[in-house]
Amino acid sequence: MTDKFAYGVDLGWVSQLEQMGYRWVDENGEQIDPIRACKDMGANAVRLRIFVSPEEDFWQKNENERCMLGFCDMYRVLEVAERVKALGLDLMLDFHYSDHFADPQIQDIPKAWKDDDDQKLTERVYDHTREALLLFRENDIEPKWVQVGNEINFGMMWPKGSLETAPKQLVRFLNAGYEAVKEIFPDCLVITHMATVNNEAWCVPFLDNFFANSGKTDIIGFSYYPYWAQMQIDEKEMGVEEAARAREECWSKAALAGWLSMYEKKYDRPVMIVEIGGEDEEEEDSYQLLLRSAEAVREVPDGRGLGIFYWEPDATRSVLPDAYPLGAARQVGEHELQYTKTLTAYKTCSSE
Repeated sequence: MTDKFAYGVDLGWVSQLEQMGYRWVDENGEQIDPIRACKDMGANAVRLRIFVSPEEDFWQKNENERCMLGFCDMYRVLEVAERVKALGLDLMLDFHYSDHFADPQIQDIPKAWKDDDDQKLTERVYDHTREALLLFRENDIEPKWVQVGNEINFGMMWPKGSLETAPKQLVRFLNAGYEAVKEIFPDCLVITHMATVNNEAWCVPFLDNFFANSGKTDIIGFSYYPYWAQMQIDEKEMGVEEAARAREECWSKAALAGWLSMYEKKYDRPVMIVEIGGEDEEEEDSYQLLLRSAEAVREVPDGRGLGIFYWEPDATRSVLPDAYPLGAARQVGEHELQYTKTLTAYKTCSSE
């Protein structure tokens, strides 16, 4: 299904940070290209997200949280994709089907689609996916993978595509995206993306429903963030010892390999980690997390673990409005960023 293991990076913020005046430098203070630098550390693929019609480049997610979106409409994503192609890197496109980030807590219908019925929304998913991919094809850029939806454990475009209230319609939305991908790029691999690989209660209900209703996909992708997962453990409910074991399991290479192998076997699809991240200020720990996680994916039987992508290694908490802490860079000057050693885990893993 694939000729090489994907050591990937998600770089949706790069172009916006560049416009804001940020530059990346090496250990000698010399400016470097942030995408090429990832390649030099062992990355061979880049993931870029696409929003439908983002009105601004920042998003007030809630009263207390303002997020930087990146330049993620299809036209500006194309500009970054051209840089990716020029460097000989494989490309993954991640369709959110929203005007801003979609995740397990928020799956907002795009503003322009708000009043559409189920049939029209199905057409919208198909048409939007097709339009974007035609743009890429016309510019001679072919993605290797396309994600239809982002962290859709509980559905997409709520409430129309809610897993709880509209499980069959949810699958129709997703199949419309799949069919659009295959029409424009027949050889492109479609990924269905789940959050929290280590939480079966968050993944199995979706996947059971998806396949029971003839869902179409080539790969199941997962997010893996042990930093966040450990925070969901309730010590009062579980007890001190059991909570300690659960937190340890969050970080365990053997546990990750076990979860991935279970999903691969249960649903007969190859698997990937399409998002991972460790603390930007814990350089060695994040390097080790990425190294053992890549090794865990490679341990899935029969080569059915296809790759791993680090989410936004280009940034660090000090330059982001929400202080997102799981990048792989440090700030070394007012508008200067420097990658930590984290991504070099890719070079270590690929050479073993």
